[in-house]
Amino acid sequence: MTPTESAPALTSSLLYLDGVCVSFDGYKALRGLSLTLAPGEMRAIIGPNGAGKTTMMDIITGKTKPDEGEVLFAGSTDLTKLDEVAIAELGIGRKFQKPTVFESHTVEDNLLLALKAPRSTWATLFGKPVADQRARIERILETTRLQDFRLKRAADLSHGQKQWLEIGMLLAQDPKLLLVDEPVAGMTDAETAQTAILLREIAKDHSVVVVEHDMTFVRDLGVKVTVLHEGAVLAEGPLDVVSADPRVIEVYLGR
Repeated sequence: MTPTESAPALTSSLLYLDGVCVSFDGYKALRGLSLTLAPGEMRAIIGPNGAGKTTMMDIITGKTKPDEGEVLFAGSTDLTKLDEVAIAELGIGRKFQKPTVFESHTVEDNLLLALKAPRSTWATLFGKPVADQRARIERILETTRLQDFRLKRAADLSHGQKQWLEIGMLLAQDPKLLLVDEPVAGMTDAETAQTAILLREIAKDHSVVVVEHDMTFVRDLGVKVTVLHEGAVLAEGPLDVVSADPRVIEVYLGR
């Protein structure tokens, strides 16, 4: 059986990490990290710099391979045996902190280019989208609050709007799991509040992992929070509970 073939589910979690360790030149970036994410759940990941947040995302997406530990997706698929392309095709999409959009193209064309559908570059750019593609683009434009900017070049969008467009491009790929890295960095307060609403809407139909430092934004998400420290889970639970934990205050919130 190949890694992408279906196998009996080993866990009911959509994402399952257990005892994950990884070192870089002797530095232990992850030290027995264990975490589970349920289907349809949105989770916020917080923690000080160097806590292992980015390495965790790299492990999930196949950019980095763990030295030991289990990483399972959708119950049975072993992500440690797959490369980045295969993991993306499974339905795991990642948004990095800095938005990467096609700046010379319109908002609508960016979404069309990102659509998960059999296509050639020529057909995508110069062909007519079929009705179901149009319908998907309309839904994404509505979700990302970009309906009024559909014909605007991506280069002319605000920083916040570029972040929303990239989230929309992820949605166009129809992922089962979205990994979103510091989505509100550099945003205005109004854009930050809108992003929390946007992600809560997306989480109705997708599982989402959000790495973030902005505690006001994390509170607005209203989800379970996992605190990482030195490559492992330090605390987990509602924000009010973890933010009152003396260990969390000492290593992160008290700084």
